[in-house]
Amino acid sequence: MRKRFPSAPRRSAGGFTLLEMIVVLVIIGLIMGLVGPRLFSQADKAKVQTAETQVRMLRGSLETMRLDLGRFPTQEEGLQLLAAKPADPAVAQRWQGPYIEDGVPQDPWGNPYQYSPRPSGNHSFTLYSFGADGQSGGEGFDADIGQLPQQ
Repeated sequence: MRKRFPSAPRRSAGGFTLLEMIVVLVIIGLIMGLVGPRLFSQADKAKVQTAETQVRMLRGSLETMRLDLGRFPTQEEGLQLLAAKPADPAVAQRWQGPYIEDGVPQDPWGNPYQYSPRPSGNHSFTLYSFGADGQSGGEGFDADIGQLPQQ
């Protein structure tokens, strides 16, 4: 026969106490307070680099289209001429697009790129993003990015 021992009070295998949970949350909060701003700064830098890359890509597409059409898009046609065949039959005959896949992208902040057929510095047209603030001018991440208009 088995020998039985007096039963000891059983400890339940419960979870964490409220105090333990608060301590963990405070530690996570402190870590995020130190690391978070650095991560967000890197995200802002990545958006600026993306905008610069997209401006270069759009510029290349515009140059390719100019070779086919003999001109850049007018102000009215804008960047949409890169993706959609023009209505004018004379221009449509020479158009060999689309010159850009999936349509004209928005800048990394969700705003349209600014285009004008007016020259900008050494470039034959103006093409830029307003930056993070979505407004002309600005400094840092809010600065305009691309081939800016002549002042």
